[in-house]
Amino acid sequence: MAGGSFSAGLSGLTANQQALAVVGNNLANINTVGFKASDVQFDDLVYEMAGTNSGNPAQVGLGVGIAAITPIFSQGSIESSRSATNVAIQGNGFFLLNGSEGPSYTRAGAFTFDANGTLVSPDGQRVQGYMTLDPVTKQVIASGTPTDIVVPPSILRAPGATSQFSAISNLNAQAAVGDKFTTSIQIYDSLGAAHITTMTYTNTAPGAWDYEMTVDGADVSGGTAGTPFSLATGNLSFDGNGVLTQVNGAAPANVAITTPAWTNGATASALTWKVVDGANNSPLLTGFASPSATSSITQNGSPAGTVTNISISPDGSIVATIGVGQTQVIGQLALVGFNNPQGLVKIGSNRFGAGPEAGVPNVGVAGTGGRGTLVGSALEQSNVDMAEEFTKMILAQRGYQANGKMITVSDQLLLDTLNMKQ
Repeated sequence: MAGGSFSAGLSGLTANQQALAVVGNNLANINTVGFKASDVQFDDLVYEMAGTNSGNPAQVGLGVGIAAITPIFSQGSIESSRSATNVAIQGNGFFLLNGSEGPSYTRAGAFTFDANGTLVSPDGQRVQGYMTLDPVTKQVIASGTPTDIVVPPSILRAPGATSQFSAISNLNAQAAVGDKFTTSIQIYDSLGAAHITTMTYTNTAPGAWDYEMTVDGADVSGGTAGTPFSLATGNLSFDGNGVLTQVNGAAPANVAITTPAWTNGATASALTWKVVDGANNSPLLTGFASPSATSSITQNGSPAGTVTNISISPDGSIVATIGVGQTQVIGQLALVGFNNPQGLVKIGSNRFGAGPEAGVPNVGVAGTGGRGTLVGSALEQSNVDMAEEFTKMILAQRGYQANGKMITVSDQLLLDTLNMKQ
């Protein structure tokens, strides 16, 4: 019996010592960015039969062991930082990193750019995301295998030629025949040079308008300086409710426009005038009895320029400021979700490895597939609760003391047994 109490007490000492080690590690990382505290669960060990009677089982336990030490993935507080490359996760998910040891995962978004413009973690792991842009929408194509995010600082960014533009305009239904309305639209050629085009609408009858898109003749091959050069002409029709019903004699549809080569050496531009909103298939031109006006103009071109600043959007898009007043999405961070985050393996440096019990990594972008959103220029702090850890420390200390006392009592019983022989 004394031997059993010795081993039970020893197992209690060992278990509570490990619990104290976990508490100590949690408290040591109370200021570690993105750190997730761990929790210890005990379980009793096997039992032995203490008797052979035919009644209820008479069993004696053999002590205690560590059932599990699992990370707690509760949300840490988010605090603002002064670094544009810092980012915090609000909700579920992990950042995807890649290095010499392969992929790993972290909640600590204290990222910076290295000498080559690669976004990296403090220990040099390369942050993964998506860098391929749709040539028309200029938005990131968030599919396929994530890659390194590379944004060399102050590098000259290539221009983006305008391929589509739109203008939300109303053409006054009360206009007289011959009345004109003009709207100027700035576009960019393949070299990044800006050109001012003019869309002129001329009323030809109630609910009927002609349009002509022109550019200064000095800008295009075959043009004459100071004389408008026509790029496109056509006609528009509106019904009695002011709704666009025809473009160039057919159902409303976007208009394709091709320019000549530009005199500065840029190649000819292939433009699409978005007359119809692709999202809800509604015309962007109206013919109501209200003064002719343009409320919004959009185009997807951009000039060449240097990246002067970046910011990170809630969906993980990395938005670069290029020149004055120009922004461009240049990449998007990848986030990873797991069916069982507690199955991840802590490997140090605020990183986790994909343990076999974590499940298959679900890679995507923020705000989709159960993944959380991102907060730019911010960091998630440690989720260690000091009061809770001190309470656990006291409980583990008392457990250690109690098991130590158990060993002392067992030793005294053995000594008394030996003294009985004398």
